[in-house]
Amino acid sequence: MRIHPLDLAIVIAYLLAVTALGMRFRRSKKDVANSDRESVSLDYFLGGRTAPWWALALSIVATETSTLTIIGTPAIAYAGNITFLQLVFGYLIGRVLIVLLLLPGYFRGQFLTAYALIEKRFGERMRAVAASTFLITRAIAEGVRVSAIALVVSVVLGTSERLAVLIVIALTILYTFEGGMTAVIWTDVAQLLLYLSGSAVTFWVLLHRIPGGWTEVTQVAAAAGHKLQVFDFSFDLATKYTFWSGLIGGAFLTMATHGTDQTIVQRLLAARNEKDSRRALLASGVIVLIQFTVFLLIGVLLFVFAQQAPLLAPGERTDRILPLFLVREMPQGLAGLLLASIIAVAMSNASGSLNSLAASSVLDFAKLRGRSTDPVPFLRLARRMTLVWGLILMAFGFVKWGPLLEAGLTVVSLPFGSLLGLFLLGTFNRKATATGALVGMFAGLATILCIWQYTAVAFTWYFLIGSAVTFLVGSLVSKFHANQPAA
Repeated sequence: MRIHPLDLAIVIAYLLAVTALGMRFRRSKKDVANSDRESVSLDYFLGGRTAPWWALALSIVATETSTLTIIGTPAIAYAGNITFLQLVFGYLIGRVLIVLLLLPGYFRGQFLTAYALIEKRFGERMRAVAASTFLITRAIAEGVRVSAIALVVSVVLGTSERLAVLIVIALTILYTFEGGMTAVIWTDVAQLLLYLSGSAVTFWVLLHRIPGGWTEVTQVAAAAGHKLQVFDFSFDLATKYTFWSGLIGGAFLTMATHGTDQTIVQRLLAARNEKDSRRALLASGVIVLIQFTVFLLIGVLLFVFAQQAPLLAPGERTDRILPLFLVREMPQGLAGLLLASIIAVAMSNASGSLNSLAASSVLDFAKLRGRSTDPVPFLRLARRMTLVWGLILMAFGFVKWGPLLEAGLTVVSLPFGSLLGLFLLGTFNRKATATGALVGMFAGLATILCIWQYTAVAFTWYFLIGSAVTFLVGSLVSKFHANQPAA
């Protein structure tokens, strides 16, 4: 079912407006020529460290929020309940641990990427290994997110999914290519504000479309079972969302994604100082808690609404439930605004990933890092890498994935536990060696791959297990290696 021409016009106007906003931050060739390479790096990849903490908080949320969140979270509540919220409580704990354990190290070194810290501790080879882990994982995970855009646009326009991916990613590449991190941060702010407003409007309209309002919702939800259940205190490693997997697994998940993933760390490093970085990270946790609560409740409201006006055909994937509601049930004008807000999150997420992938490619590998001290060729290289990664993300966006939100989380959970273990090893074991770190990372990754392939353990535990195995094996190998006599 196609949307009304008015709504289509709103979506198109948004796409053009946000691209124009990002393009405003383009640096002229004259400005670049009068700078040095370090200032160009600082400007293109960290926005010159001029953004206020509140803007970085919104940018962090925009980066970790994707179309997967918007369409996948309501689908989880629609099909089940709201126990996913337990994982979000773990996200808050993980942020506090990052502030206490990892953030001080980043600012002591005045680093431009997360993996420069690894080089300081374990050498250039391990920096390349850590950066490679990030590049591969982030590219695949972002591909899952890009494919979610195709799902939304195909519902809205009835067009080819490939065409949808091409349009959205091409526009995102354009302003990220030109404006760098400054463009990313401020378009993130605009896009997230639009998305949060759209979320509130969706909740309000949906609630008022249900006769009886919230009272009816609670009655239908109670009759359907535990639709409004938040806590599950059972201890079953195969259950994705329990109190224990949420708090413990969610904390380690966030330490990995926000403490070692260049996409988020880049925003933390873009703060004016450590205090602002700390504020931005903690404030982002509060915003994330609110947004997940709203979207899980939207999923419950959709379930109640669908009892009277079915939205999904038998056997149709639940990820389509929210886009279908927006297209079929929202008033003209509002539907376009809300669909634009969904695309907004996708573009902000993709732009952040593009800039961080380019930053890691250029700054974390010795061959690229030492290519030129001249700022003009360096900026040209940075932009070229942005374009290359944009084409790679576009290709991954064409792949057909499974249930979107959990597919994205699972992709990240496989290698990022071992990456977190590497950072913890370098931080807490002063005797750890580069050989121990490398062996520990491979052991952690191998363990998680085996658990994923041969057991029913939920992905929410992968980060804890992967980081623990990496740390323990890395410590043991380092101790054994250090005791070996010199050849």
